[in-house]
Amino acid sequence: MNKTSMAISAIATLTMAGAPRALQGAVRADANATIAALNNAFAEFKASNDERLKAKVDDVVLVEKLTRLDAAIGDMQSTVDAHAKEVAALKLNGAGDTVIGDLKADPEYVGSFKAHMRKGDVQAALNKGAAEEGGYLAPIEWDRSIIGKLKETSPIRDHATVVTTSGAGWTKLVTDRNIGSGWVGETVARPATGTPGFFPLTFTTGEIYANPQATQGMLDDAATDLEAWLASEVQTEFSRQENIAFLSGDGANKPHGLLTYVTGGANAAKHPFGAIKAMNSGAAAAVSNSDKLIDLVYDLPAEYRANAKFFMNRLTQGGVRKLKDGQGNYLWQPSFQLGQGATLAGHEVVELADLPDVAAGNIAALFGDMASTYLVVDRVGIRVLRDPYTNKPYVGFYTTKRVGGGVQNPEAMRALKVAA
Repeated sequence: MNKTSMAISAIATLTMAGAPRALQGAVRADANATIAALNNAFAEFKASNDERLKAKVDDVVLVEKLTRLDAAIGDMQSTVDAHAKEVAALKLNGAGDTVIGDLKADPEYVGSFKAHMRKGDVQAALNKGAAEEGGYLAPIEWDRSIIGKLKETSPIRDHATVVTTSGAGWTKLVTDRNIGSGWVGETVARPATGTPGFFPLTFTTGEIYANPQATQGMLDDAATDLEAWLASEVQTEFSRQENIAFLSGDGANKPHGLLTYVTGGANAAKHPFGAIKAMNSGAAAAVSNSDKLIDLVYDLPAEYRANAKFFMNRLTQGGVRKLKDGQGNYLWQPSFQLGQGATLAGHEVVELADLPDVAAGNIAALFGDMASTYLVVDRVGIRVLRDPYTNKPYVGFYTTKRVGGGVQNPEAMRALKVAA
């Protein structure tokens, strides 16, 4: 079990014991120790890399040491980030008597819902008006539990703008601000000037589903929390599918992926403002030019730079960790305190596992204000239909969620393309 898993396991144990303040203290203490170790490891990494650069010829032992240090730094930074999320969740949850998501425990509800999970035996008052479908809509408590966990594990959700709609989709108006003006004398004629145009952006929802199954016997005899079990299974799969779609989805029963709006992508001409601008890394198959990263930062308009972040996968982070600026300072810096992420050129780095690796022609990193760039549209509610009939003796929990997405403003993002 890795450090992150052990920490989360300890968190779960303390939460069950109802010790939120002790829990926050334990998490913070563990996080502070990890941050100290992280900064020590990065100091050793910098010294070893400087030694490698001075030698001008790669030493096998040094390269191996750097590889090990890089992996350890990545693990520790991930652990620190996980601690920060756990502390934030604890503050949201309050006194430690929560059972799922961000809601307080309701013994009457919990007992009734567990009865429904095992036998379908639930009071009609807890039904949300779905009798004609032969099942039950997910209660509000269940809905919030799953959405909350998605936010913890889906980086784009964490940073994009998320809206909830009760309709089939979402339409947003944008304007080209194409208004004219001019200087005139006191008696000079005032001809008509340009008038701004409006363009609708429509984001439709696709449907994602999961259908985990368990025997009736297991449901009868299980001593585990069935709510947490089902929520965890659905959360993992929904999050994985969403991450892929938010980046590369083709819009067919799924969101339009952000990468499809980059110059040369399938949706490059879809937005009236144009495509997301791509800038070259300066090398045909590498991200090794620190000046190009600086150019990427300052090519973004200042209005968006204040909230801008780097998005890249772990392997790409490992590569840019070796880069320095013109004064010999490393561009990548680790966390120095809980809640503060790693930075690159002074901007937070967000790990986005589904972004492509560094390879010729790939978009290896994104830089910009994700909240201004990408819109996630959730159709209200997650629906769970309990089906004990179709596949006896198994009981199916058919879970669906409708979600859409697309770029709302391509000007707020830049893409780093691996090219000379």
